[in-house]
Amino acid sequence: MHHHDNRPPGEDLEVEHGHCKPEHITSINTNPNTLSRSDKMGTSSQDVEKGEIEAMSPVTSSNNSDGRSPSHSRFARFYRRHKVWFDLAGWIVITGWWAASLGLHHTDMNWAIPFLLWLAITLRLLTCHVPISIVTRPMRWLWHNTAVRLTALIPEKWRLPLGAAATTAIILIGPFFSEEKADNTRANRAISLFGLIVLLASLWATSRNRKAINWHTIIVGMLMQFIIALFGLRTSVGYDIFAFVSSLARSLLGFAKDGVAFLTDAETAQTPWFLVSVIPAIIFFVSLVQLLYYWGTLQWFIGKAAVFFFWAMRIAGAESVVAAATPFIGQGESAMLIKPFVAYLTMAELHQVMCSGFATIAGSVLVAYIGMGVNPQALISSCVMSIPASLAISKMRYPEEEQSLTAGKVAVPDDKDHEAANSLDAFAKGAWLGLKIAGMIVCTLLCIIALVALINGLLTWFGRYLNLTGEYELTIQLILGYLLYPVAFLLGPDLLKVARLIGIKIVTNEFVAYDTLIKDPAYAGLSPRSKLIATYSLCGFGNIGSLGTQIGVQSQIAPARGGDVSRLAISALLTGILATLSSASIARLVVQDQAAFV
Repeated sequence: MHHHDNRPPGEDLEVEHGHCKPEHITSINTNPNTLSRSDKMGTSSQDVEKGEIEAMSPVTSSNNSDGRSPSHSRFARFYRRHKVWFDLAGWIVITGWWAASLGLHHTDMNWAIPFLLWLAITLRLLTCHVPISIVTRPMRWLWHNTAVRLTALIPEKWRLPLGAAATTAIILIGPFFSEEKADNTRANRAISLFGLIVLLASLWATSRNRKAINWHTIIVGMLMQFIIALFGLRTSVGYDIFAFVSSLARSLLGFAKDGVAFLTDAETAQTPWFLVSVIPAIIFFVSLVQLLYYWGTLQWFIGKAAVFFFWAMRIAGAESVVAAATPFIGQGESAMLIKPFVAYLTMAELHQVMCSGFATIAGSVLVAYIGMGVNPQALISSCVMSIPASLAISKMRYPEEEQSLTAGKVAVPDDKDHEAANSLDAFAKGAWLGLKIAGMIVCTLLCIIALVALINGLLTWFGRYLNLTGEYELTIQLILGYLLYPVAFLLGPDLLKVARLIGIKIVTNEFVAYDTLIKDPAYAGLSPRSKLIATYSLCGFGNIGSLGTQIGVQSQIAPARGGDVSRLAISALLTGILATLSSASIARLVVQDQAAFV
């Protein structure tokens, strides 16, 4: 069991001393027993109780051609000297924009998104110059004098049962006390709930060590997954936020088309070919990610999200970093964030790291699916829901039995692979990396689709001698459709068709499955409810092809762990698939009007 205290999140961040260093990659240590081991590995650490911090920056670690660090440039020194005035000017500009937009469009446009954007920027700039302990110390005092004291009044043996009962009550009250819709009756919700129960029971029955399961992690993970779904799919503010993010993703596709139009012409840029409409967006997105990584924005955001999951779910630091990063940068890149720790991960942590990669998709392919016409709000909400889902479900299937090196610590070590001389260099390197990723996607899709067509051709030839023709023509899709029929039944949509899609996703990949969902005439008649469940069910890298990717990446990072990775890979793949399906079940419980959810 890991040692964790009951402090609220946020008090342990690098801005405690009033320094604003978003580019820094920090390690937050709450376990003094593990400090010396991590220091030997060259990672930075922060003692929470003492408030100390050391951090490494990918920006300051790179050098220009003349041997000088970019941080020693004349502008950088000038900026640091007058940083407060730069930040004040930026805040005045953003405040003026927000006030003007509120005055001009307070009745005809959504005011929540501009306000949240202004609030986030304001808080970030404020914490650059004001110690965050001004807020966190009262929060900690309030936490210890309310939640901690109330918890102490409950006998320890009753805490987990009461937490489980409260979580169950919340999940039951939300869906079953709301009004029924024609396509979402209480009977349909009951089937989805039963499917979720069967999923959890199966994980418990097949758990490596049922006695070692940390039920706090399981309960909090499932509760967080449900709350995220409830916020994003039932509340207008949550729906607007997801819709806003999806609109940004759509805009990204449009910006990439401008580049395509320059290279070809405007007419070609509007061609709905996958090679023209999707691949350029992937390249552009990866390039932006590398730029954000160089600036430190990405690892700052991932670090804050990791701290939250680390505090709330009582998991190790390495696991929380990977789980928080995977929906943004992908399964291979997220493992690179903890590269110095991979060789020292426990078996349960290694299982969790791979499970997180299988349970969700990366931002680079998310824009691709949106470009294909897949429901953007469903994709984005599924990515967020899969973070706690993968943590909870993996810990149920493979609970922690060893002492973790990163117990009590959130660490995002420096990665020299992302070094760049300046922003332009980072953006250019990102474009090259995006080209390699896009090329890998194109080649993989071409070969997998051709291979499936070959296998289907052979199966169809054999099936004709058994009079299997027409709708029941013998194919991989037909076979997997019947094999996964019980899974589709537990989810609650059109059974055989959705089961076939899940089978296509597992055997080939989610690209092919989504393309079938959108373009195949056989799926044109699916109900909105079935399309929504299918979208959630397919939103993950849980397929045989990704299995090879995970084994390759993890074995390359830590060659000595290659055998452990191979032994855990199948279990992690199946667990990741179940995590994705759990998000589909919960979404089915929460969404009321599928036709309006587009």
